[in-house]
Amino acid sequence: MKLVILDRDGVINHDRDDFVKNTLEWIPLDKSLEAVANLTQAGWHVVVATNQSGIGRGLFDVHALNAMHEKMHRLINQAGGRIDAVFICPHTASDKCSCRKPLPGMVHDIAERFNVRLEGLPLIGDSLRDLEAIAAVGGQPMLVRTGKGEKTLAAGNLPAGTLVFDNLFEAATHLIAG
Repeated sequence: MKLVILDRDGVINHDRDDFVKNTLEWIPLDKSLEAVANLTQAGWHVVVATNQSGIGRGLFDVHALNAMHEKMHRLINQAGGRIDAVFICPHTASDKCSCRKPLPGMVHDIAERFNVRLEGLPLIGDSLRDLEAIAAVGGQPMLVRTGKGEKTLAAGNLPAGTLVFDNLFEAATHLIAG
């Protein structure tokens, strides 16, 4: 099975310093919906793994998050794509959970649920924590320059073997080309 893990904010949709808190603030990035559609049509399974500490901070609730994800699913479906699952961590860093990236808890859960090997498993993200979560299990870290990506790239210290792309569309094109 070909499976790719995507971070959400800054990869699929615009990120905000004050958190994406509702459907009006959930705005897809240029060509991100098309990128997911291309992956789907090329036989890839697409899973989202996203830290959503806004829940733990009380900035929005699960109903607002579900509405955002419903919008994401609808727009991606209309573009001809599919998200197979969305894994979230609702905790703040102070909760010390195992599911919050950069820890690989969500990655382990995804691999178990979809019965895929961790080695070489690609994860596309815009922050160091995304890259660290997949690198910790022997997966393939892929950084996009959208969202926090430029800042992440400039800060350096990326995991060995990190691939860098301008956006999700370019990263998806690379995966599809094999």
